[in-house]
Amino acid sequence: MSAPPPRERAVRAPLRPPWSEQGLLEVFQHRYILSLLVRREIAARYQGSVLGLLWSYVNPLSQFFIYYFVMGILFGRAQRTEAFAIHVFAGLIVVHFFTETMNAGTRSIVRNKSLVQKMAVPREMFPVASMLVSLFHVGPQVVILLIATTLSGWRPDPEGMVLGVIGLLISMTLGTALALMFSAANVFLRDVQNAVNVLSNFVRFGSPMMYPYVLVAKRFHGHTTLYLLNPITEAVLDFQRAFWVGATNHPARTAAIDMPDNLFWLSIRALLISLVVLVIAQSTFSRLERRIPERLL
Repeated sequence: MSAPPPRERAVRAPLRPPWSEQGLLEVFQHRYILSLLVRREIAARYQGSVLGLLWSYVNPLSQFFIYYFVMGILFGRAQRTEAFAIHVFAGLIVVHFFTETMNAGTRSIVRNKSLVQKMAVPREMFPVASMLVSLFHVGPQVVILLIATTLSGWRPDPEGMVLGVIGLLISMTLGTALALMFSAANVFLRDVQNAVNVLSNFVRFGSPMMYPYVLVAKRFHGHTTLYLLNPITEAVLDFQRAFWVGATNHPARTAAIDMPDNLFWLSIRALLISLVVLVIAQSTFSRLERRIPERLL
């Protein structure tokens, strides 16, 4: 007699791990939906506008002229930083990218609560989409900066370009990390988005954007270890090293005097710190996300 056929057993198991276990990796597996969210946010921002996307160039251009006129002409004799308008604008690009990612990301889940409740997508997608929208607007700002630095006799160098990319990565990583944590916390306590707005003010003046780094070093007699532990400080310095230093009359001397020693390794440390914060943020978000839909009702 032939052996009886094996009995089939029903195993109840998900076809894929839950999103809370995959986190950001699952977001980029849904690249098409992510791109739709990004395009939707950009289109909503310029809906009904005559100039449309041209505003993404007009706004940074007007900001640069304001800084050029106020800092470069009105206060030109009061401050000694060469090409100060470019110094400020280079730092502004990084700081604005970070704060916009953090602020928009904090509101992203509450603002899109109908999609969060209806769409079967990882909820990390909404803070990430906010970061990509902010990154989209970095492009026009960099174009304006390149035009200004070129007219000032900018001389790019490979080290500066590498540091510029690292600075952008630091802002992107840390901004996404804080957006993840704060977006989940904002679902449970709406005061979080107001607290993040206050935090943004400290970020603007807690990094060498409105003032040169050398001023901090002189004021604290070179004891800037705690100051340099802020990753956004390195991100701002990296972008200034990439664009502002090359626009001065003596780039080598400017880099030696106005930049901290071992900026490259400080930047690598800042990027690693940002990655650690991102891992912690993903873990925190994963613990909270199961309770998000019920709190949005």
